[in-house]
Amino acid sequence: MNALGRPMATTVVPVRDFGNSGPQSTDRLCSVARQPILDLRGRVHAYELVFREASGQDEDAALSSWRETAARFCLEKPSELKKLTGKLTAFVRCPLNALNDQLERVLPASLTVLEIGSDVEMSPEQLDTCRELKSLGYRFALDDFQPKPGAPLLPEFADYIKVDFARTALESRRELLKEVHGRPVQMVAMGVNTHAQFEEARREGFTLLEGYYFCEPVPRRNRRPPVNQMLRLDILKALQQHPMDLRKVSQMVKRDGPITYQLLRLVNSPAWGIRQNVESIEVALVAVGENAFRRIATLAIASEFNGDQPAELLCLAMTRARICETMAAKHGLDPFAQYLLGLLSLLPAMQGQPMSEVARTLPLADEIVEALLGKKNSERATLGWLECYERGDWAGCDAATQADGLDQRELSSVYVEALAWTESALHVGA
Repeated sequence: MNALGRPMATTVVPVRDFGNSGPQSTDRLCSVARQPILDLRGRVHAYELVFREASGQDEDAALSSWRETAARFCLEKPSELKKLTGKLTAFVRCPLNALNDQLERVLPASLTVLEIGSDVEMSPEQLDTCRELKSLGYRFALDDFQPKPGAPLLPEFADYIKVDFARTALESRRELLKEVHGRPVQMVAMGVNTHAQFEEARREGFTLLEGYYFCEPVPRRNRRPPVNQMLRLDILKALQQHPMDLRKVSQMVKRDGPITYQLLRLVNSPAWGIRQNVESIEVALVAVGENAFRRIATLAIASEFNGDQPAELLCLAMTRARICETMAAKHGLDPFAQYLLGLLSLLPAMQGQPMSEVARTLPLADEIVEALLGKKNSERATLGWLECYERGDWAGCDAATQADGLDQRELSSVYVEALAWTESALHVGA
């Protein structure tokens, strides 16, 4: 990021190996997506890292893919895992033969939960290795746990049990929760993708949830639009004018106290590279320049649209905006229009209304509105790919790549850069 807040080119470095002496292929596509694990209050507890190469391979290849992916995305040392997760914990699927003294060279103990399949049988040596890793600070999760009659509930080193909410019967879930009650283990409900599932999991006693239920619009009773809703839509419209009427926009923004606060908070975040403290809208305009100001002001509006919804919803929208904007020039698209598309793509969940209703109120170009409504057009290419990527739907990513002529290697690298950019913008002062 340069001093004006404009994106710099993302460099994909050659693959380097963390301690693996075997040859590495620079042609292999390395992809990693993060998926949030939230607590009952909607706060992110950790992120699950889903590695493309780890799926459908033998265990040696899976561990190798971790190393390749880390090198590909400029993770020079294990502590830089926070580029993918901020300062939060990472859940990482761990094949049994990866449980050795080389693990510390790839994944930092303080930031890592090692996921082990609950259906595998461990040898006494592997159990000893788990205990040793536990003493080093690693935590363990039993993945996709299925209770088995007569089998021990869990090894003594397990910190989390992950249960597939859709695949596990209600009675089995209840029995399992009853068994672990009072033990120092946290229960994670996987595949919670609707608010109905969230409510059910909460009632049953799960404390952590993995899934995209928070992206689902939930109609709110007696909901009234914010007092400044029309003003904010007018600001959004004015921001799209070329050239932008700086005096007019400045006056409009200053009429909205919450937007002014959010905008100045964002301008002063590390993401925009401003060295002096900015205390007024006029100074912000001069400090970051017109193009960056458009993005920051739009982001401030989105922050207010998000209201009391989980902060991860805004984080996801910001990451989409950054990626869509960064890739726009490659496809001959307007960068700010693509930024708007990514940022507003989750507006239904923020506002509790379906996109068919939300889109009608937005002062956007017709093709952007159509893209928001799900129509497959050139404007929607990057966003469509990204929706698959976020969920680790690699087959969907491949199909989108072929249909729209996208560069998956570049997109995967831009995704990691966008995560870091979003973290620095959202967590200023945290």
